[in-house]
Amino acid sequence: MLEDFAGSLLWPYVLGLIASFALEGALRPSVSILWRRPLSAIGIHLGVWTLLFALELMLFRRPYFGALNVLAIQFLLVLVNNAKFHSLREPFVFSDFEYFADAVRHPRLYLPFFGVGRAVLAGGGYGAALWAGMFFEESLTAGAGLWLASFLDLFEESPVDVNMPLLPFFLLSSLLALSGLLLCVVCGLRRPSLSFDAAMDMDRLGMVASLWLYGARERQSTEALRCSAPFEGDRSIKVSPHAMPDLVMMQSESFFDVRRLAGDIRSNVFATYDALRANASFQGQLDVPAWGANTLRTEFAALTGLKPEMLGVHRFSPYRKFALKGVASIASFLRSQGYRTVCVHPYPASFYRRDRIFPALGFDEFVDLQSFKDAARFGPYVSDVAVAEYVRSRLSGQQAQRLFIYVITMENHGPLHWEKTEAADVERLFTAPPAAGSSDLVAYVRHIANHDAMLAHLRETLISLGRPAALCHFGDHVPIMPSVYAHYGTPAGETDYFMWRNAELAASMQVVTGKGELRALSAHELPMLFLATAGLT
Repeated sequence: MLEDFAGSLLWPYVLGLIASFALEGALRPSVSILWRRPLSAIGIHLGVWTLLFALELMLFRRPYFGALNVLAIQFLLVLVNNAKFHSLREPFVFSDFEYFADAVRHPRLYLPFFGVGRAVLAGGGYGAALWAGMFFEESLTAGAGLWLASFLDLFEESPVDVNMPLLPFFLLSSLLALSGLLLCVVCGLRRPSLSFDAAMDMDRLGMVASLWLYGARERQSTEALRCSAPFEGDRSIKVSPHAMPDLVMMQSESFFDVRRLAGDIRSNVFATYDALRANASFQGQLDVPAWGANTLRTEFAALTGLKPEMLGVHRFSPYRKFALKGVASIASFLRSQGYRTVCVHPYPASFYRRDRIFPALGFDEFVDLQSFKDAARFGPYVSDVAVAEYVRSRLSGQQAQRLFIYVITMENHGPLHWEKTEAADVERLFTAPPAAGSSDLVAYVRHIANHDAMLAHLRETLISLGRPAALCHFGDHVPIMPSVYAHYGTPAGETDYFMWRNAELAASMQVVTGKGELRALSAHELPMLFLATAGLT
């Protein structure tokens, strides 16, 4: 009996395995051909294929359909990988699996970049394949091979022959699954070297092996890394005796000085930004660990001061595993100095697990979309000016205890190509019409103008406080605008920052209000320099 089952599995297993390796040829960026990969990587691919094929076999009892089902899942990953690489210049990594659930909860943030057509085709195609497989291929076990045998008493005439020998089938399938898992574990123990440059690792190891190895690395202990955080333990900075100022760090969604890309933008669009930058203590371009998306990478670096290179596999999604247990940050440090620490983000609190992460990073309070139910929108998101009004209300109402407010704006979040623009926008924002097909740029600059109004609002607030205050403003990543970049060129990815202090803070430190000193930074250098700018170190 086992020989009969094994003979039925051989060809679908082998042909499916060959097709699985061939599918990786459609990946972008391209990957190394099979014989140039480490043997351990080939073994992991073989083990993953064997494990998934066996699980599909146990579920559907149809070997050809099981093989096609695994290939369909792999093909979906290839499509998602290529869409991600096209938009973000980075291939699919293991931590991206959780974004499938996020795409269902927050479709506007993901679906436009994958493509509605691709999504419909993938869903419809899989449904058709499921029907065809169940209809055309005979089950290896009785009748339709249903796994509802326990409900047979509900039917007068059951389609299942309960006398069929199911045990040999499930025994063979289980052995196949176990052998696949064991092969993955053994090959993984050989520890193929990982650079955690996603494109480089996928090229050298293939997609399946790199996903498996990244997942394995996620499960390793992170205690040593946690203890190396700049704000942890004995590495905590020494506080200066100056009066504590109110502090605002503003993480601006998709902000960068787009004039480096397109020079026909009216000067009033950046009027307040330019004024603050000219009077800043420090300003310049910011090297961020994200391109086009993945805000949390820049956010984590700016809060903790940890270099992305130190994080290993957690550099791709530090909130997924690493930060859940807590990491020392500028928020936890300031709280230890007597500050009330508040994060303001007008979006659902559960996104990126921020409702669990921010308390672990040292925030006393997380203000999410629930506090902006009646706030003004600009497009689908809460407007930047509404966020500035909220910050003003908190600073104006706080007297005894100083505030550290970390602001994460949302208005300028894409998809920009879903926004409609008008000729009046071009006239108001540009000295000359942008290149044809650059409506994304018009939508983006329209948000930048609103963001400049937000900065004007915030500057007035900090000036009128009558007590020391400092502002750190920076962009988390450049926006996704492929049609614009096709004409103007693709930016390398640096955003922009400035650190500004009001007159009261400058006077308490006996320094000139600002010099606009130009200094290039990386995102992880922001918190320490901001504390120094604020006179706390």
